[in-house]
Amino acid sequence: MINKLVENIKKTEAPIVVGLDPMLKYVPEFIQKKAFEEYGETLEGAAEAIWQFNKGIVDATYDLIPAVKPQIAMYEQFGIPGLQAFYKTVQYCKEKGLVVIGDIKRGDIGSTSGAYAVGHLGKVQVGSKSYYGFDEDFVTVNPYLGSDGVRPFMDVCKEEKKGIFVLVKTSNPSSGELQDRLVDGKPLYEHVGAMVDAWGSEVMGDSYSYVGAVVGATYPEMGKALRKIMPKTYILVPGYGAQGGKGKDLVHFFNEDGLGAIVNSSRGIIAAYQQDAYKEKFAEANYADASRAAVIAMKEDIASALN
Repeated sequence: MINKLVENIKKTEAPIVVGLDPMLKYVPEFIQKKAFEEYGETLEGAAEAIWQFNKGIVDATYDLIPAVKPQIAMYEQFGIPGLQAFYKTVQYCKEKGLVVIGDIKRGDIGSTSGAYAVGHLGKVQVGSKSYYGFDEDFVTVNPYLGSDGVRPFMDVCKEEKKGIFVLVKTSNPSSGELQDRLVDGKPLYEHVGAMVDAWGSEVMGDSYSYVGAVVGATYPEMGKALRKIMPKTYILVPGYGAQGGKGKDLVHFFNEDGLGAIVNSSRGIIAAYQQDAYKEKFAEANYADASRAAVIAMKEDIASALN
């Protein structure tokens, strides 16, 4: 799957992943109204609204982008109906040819990580038959329980030719409370980066590993150091746009081949119609067109910085 991600990025010339993180406050009133008329103001109604919202954005942007990243918490808050909307979103995006990165941030003791890996990337055995669960292409993984929390994901990745993105240096302001702590004279995130590089050497695609890393756009100098530590690792870069990251901050996340990183924007794209830069031009009914315009602007910003 890492090969497909690289191919999609080359084809679209857009190292961009759209974060499908739908809060109801982002969903236009006309979509909510229709869903609530059919299902009432219920969890089912909310799930239908976010599904229809997602579908509109995907339809407007799938030809421009290589991948999407649905954050499962935004769906789990609506219970089982929300998870059904998550599943429908994953499947629809795959039908459109997009690579799907499930932002699940799982990581636990070995047997539990194994169950997470099977449920999201692999097949679960039911008697004589086996079935895919959510069936994403990649998932995000928290490594802070150590290698026995990561290796079950790697095992499934080998079987399914899928991938993971391991949290190394996250974009949130308090990440340094733990991740920047010095261990043997180096920050902890550098130790984790070295582990990611070693894990990745065991599961290589054509040019890059199935084991990627998450490194926030809000820490460009740290990204520069980690790029050297993890030369064959694809870096998923959150923090662009709404969290403050700009195209100029991203240069060192990429390799000399112009590859090696994919940049996420969530509400900066999916809620673009609510932003000053777009709301005068795009009415609420044209929310998906605003998202398309935001993707194009992001693509141009990154291309300008890299060139």
